[in-house]
Amino acid sequence: MADNTAVDGNAIGGQLLEIFGRDLTAAIGTCAHCGSARPVAEFVVYVRAPGTVARCRDCLSVLMVITRRELVNCVDLMGLASLS
Repeated sequence: MADNTAVDGNAIGGQLLEIFGRDLTAAIGTCAHCGSARPVAEFVVYVRAPGTVARCRDCLSVLMVITRRELVNCVDLMGLASLS
C-alpha cells in the first residue's frame, strides 16, 4: 500500500539541486492552472508515488513530476507557467 502523506517542497530540495545544480526551494513557481505563485518550498509534495509529484497548494494541480529511469532523471514541468 502506498503512503500518500504529503510533505512540503523542502523535501525535494536535494533532488532539485542534483538535477538543476542549484537550490530551487526559494524559487517562485507559478501554477499554469490557477496562476498562484509560491516558493517551491511551499508546494505540496508526494515522494512515495512512482516518482515525485509536486502539486499547487491552492488548486492541487500537478506542477512537476520527477522520475528516475536507468540513472537518468526525467522531469516534467508542464504544470508550471514559470519558475524563477
